[in-house]
Order: sequence, then structure tokens, then C-alpha cells
Amino acid sequence: MILTGPRIEQEREAGRIVVEPFSPDAVNPNSYNYRLGSTVKCYDADTGSFVAFELPEDGHVLTPHRMYLGHTAEVIGSDTYAMSLIGRSSMGRLGLFLQVSANLGHTTSCHRWTLEMVATRPLRIYPGMLIGQVSFWCNTGSLRPTTAFYARFDEPQESTLGGLR
Repeated sequence: MILTGPRIEQEREAGRIVVEPFSPDAVNPNSYNYRLGSTVKCYDADTGSFVAFELPEDGHVLTPHRMYLGHTAEVIGSDTYAMSLIGRSSMGRLGLFLQVSANLGHTTSCHRWTLEMVATRPLRIYPGMLIGQVSFWCNTGSLRPTTAFYARFDEPQESTLGGLR
């Protein structure tokens, strides 16, 4: 079952959900709007690697059909609930694909989450802009602390699998 907005606020107050910094204005009926952090990595096809840069206050225009990695401005997590991080519909309607393949946040993870971003057209992004939403879900069964490798990072983290040839 998904938590409602008021329940997200209650569970945060009780310490079972972490969203830091928190803004009551970002609470939705079934989710919380998160913001884009200041560091972005862009995939460079010539070198086969990602290049990191800080978003300027006046923003950065994403090049269509390129892979970018960003991160949430907020630390988000829970020892009680699983999380799902997705894009906001308003951003999708502008042509931004967010969390293209990995939207599940494992219970017991708590950090700034890496965001996968691909734009279909030139699109300006800004540090601190509302870019996505996180929902919290009840678990069924016993919990084991996550051993997820990527849960260790607070900055955008590319895959450790390397490129597929």
C-alpha cells in the first residue's frame, strides 16, 4: 500500500521516513516532490565515460538524446518503507525522461539518490528545481538491511558494470 501525503508527514515526524531538507509545500496526495541537486554528470561518447559539472544558477540546457546523471538535493530514505522515485508529470510533458530504468529505493537506504535523465528536446534544468517525486510503500515480509552498492553514494554515480559492447 502507498502512503498518503499526510501519512508521509506523520512518518517523517516519527522518524520512520527521512527527507532532509523537508518542505511541507512539497507534499502531494501520495508522494513528496524532490529537487535536483547541483552536480550533474554527462555521458561523453567519445571517451566512453561521464564528466561531472556543477549546475550554474542560470541553469544548463540538456542536449537531446544524451544520458545525464543528477542527484536529489534531499537525503531520502526509510528503515520502514520502500521508496519509488519517479519523474513529475509536468517534467515528462516537457520531454524529460527521469529514472529511466531504476526507480526502486530499497528499504534501509538513506542518501541522495542518483537520477537518470534523458531529454527528448533541449531542456534547461536548474539546481534546486522540483524535478521528481518519491512515494513510500509498505513492505510485506521480514526486512533485511540493503547491501545495495549504489546506496553508498550521495553524488551522481555511474554504473560499475562498464559499457556494453
